[in-house]
Amino acid sequence: MVETAPYEEIRRIDKVEIREYPAIILATVRGNRNPFRLLFQYISGNNRSNRKISMTTPVITPEKIEMTSPVINREDAMSFVLPSKYTIETAPIPSDEKVTIEELPPRKVAAIRFRGYARNNNIEKHTAELLEILGKEGIQVKGTPIIMRYNAPYTPGFMRRNEVAVEID
Repeated sequence: MVETAPYEEIRRIDKVEIREYPAIILATVRGNRNPFRLLFQYISGNNRSNRKISMTTPVITPEKIEMTSPVINREDAMSFVLPSKYTIETAPIPSDEKVTIEELPPRKVAAIRFRGYARNNNIEKHTAELLEILGKEGIQVKGTPIIMRYNAPYTPGFMRRNEVAVEID
């Protein structure tokens, strides 16, 4: 069984879950053409202690939004959530400088879940739905929406769990 980042659902609005997440530790790669490979190597033992790290979910990426003005966030990144037994001090130090370890502070997030492949049309549809529901409720978003994927690449589409989420006030 794969560990999933813990959260508490505090409210539901239609299809949107409002969640509180505790602080979580991430291994992140930014601005690289193949961040998954670097992160997978890190958890497979490419770290200074040569320690294998269990895979957890979700895998987090920012939503890629068409270029507009002003540019708020165009960062290409991917993050793996590290198992809850790690802290910022105890996480294995990456051997590759492109992998960074960071702590995401506690936060409140709105998320909408969908099945299938996390392809652009699916992501755009669910992002628009999430932002529309939040807008109607007068809930302010902070930052850029993210995509959270919960399944291995070989999982059939109808069995996949994906989410579009955004931090909220």
